Amino acid sequence: MNDRFFLDTNLFVYSLEESEPRKSARARELIRHAIVTGKGVVSYQVVQEFLNVALRRFSTPLLPFDAEHYVSTVFRPLLAVHSSISLYVEALRLQSRSGLAWYDSLIVASALESGCAALYTEDLQHGQMFKELRVQNPFL
Repeated sequence: MNDRFFLDTNLFVYSLEESEPRKSARARELIRHAIVTGKGVVSYQVVQEFLNVALRRFSTPLLPFDAEHYVSTVFRPLLAVHSSISLYVEALRLQSRSGLAWYDSLIVASALESGCAALYTEDLQHGQMFKELRVQNPFL
């Protein structure tokens, strides 16, 4: 493992929604750090989940042009994990061993596949370990 870190979908959602200013500021700070250092990672799943929320569920949904710009400028430098049979198999094994929900298992498997030391999310237990991967809630 190294000092790479994985960013879950909720960080990108918070970064554009101002309903929780403290979380929004922290999310923007982490995303900026991820891009500047080149140490941040996301998977195809994060991009898909974000776009689903941003285009349909934001109080003011992103327009397709704005979503395309966000994908090009924010996700392009971070996207490191694509779908594969090995990713699905690892996620299934994680789900079986840990009892995680399916989509959480995919996120953890993606973070492990990309060699991340940390997974930033509020959706899992802070401090929880998966092999050498530590879950960190960035909003605590």
